[in-house]
Amino acid sequence: MGGWGYGGYGSGGYGMMGMAGIGMNLILGIGIILLAIYLFRRNALHVHTERLGNNSGMDILRERYARGEIDSVEYQSRKQDLSGK
Repeated sequence: MGGWGYGGYGSGGYGMMGMAGIGMNLILGIGIILLAIYLFRRNALHVHTERLGNNSGMDILRERYARGEIDSVEYQSRKQDLSGK
């Protein structure tokens, strides 16, 4: 039978086409995983920088006073230091 049909060369007559299909599925799977990692890291970086923000010293001072971390006397003292008066 010279290698054609079932029982011939390759796996079920597919030969290299079967290996190419497996390779393409592997490449596609790796690509999807890399894309997911990229999107996750990009989103995590965006959330981190958004949380830090670009707050000035006065903004941070107001937030700390609003949260009750510092009292009124300390707030006024630091406010004067930051404003340069």
